[in-house]
Amino acid sequence: MKTLKIKAFGITRDILGGREVELQLNESGTVGDLRSQLSSTYPEVLQLKSLFIAVNNEYADDHVVLNDTDEIALIPPVSGG
Repeated sequence: MKTLKIKAFGITRDILGGREVELQLNESGTVGDLRSQLSSTYPEVLQLKSLFIAVNNEYADDHVVLNDTDEIALIPPVSGG
């Protein structure tokens, strides 16, 4: 298992209860696995219309394998005008 530090922004900060949380994933865990783990640990995440996950300052597809040294950020929908 590896421990990932996840940075939360906007509404995801409220859902996760802070600016940063740690989650455990198996060694071959992907962004898609992280998305599933977030949804089961924090069901409110499912209510978001979209949620982008950035890895090392770039948006990542669900197939990207995560490392415990990666900088991971949750980017919620943005609104305003």
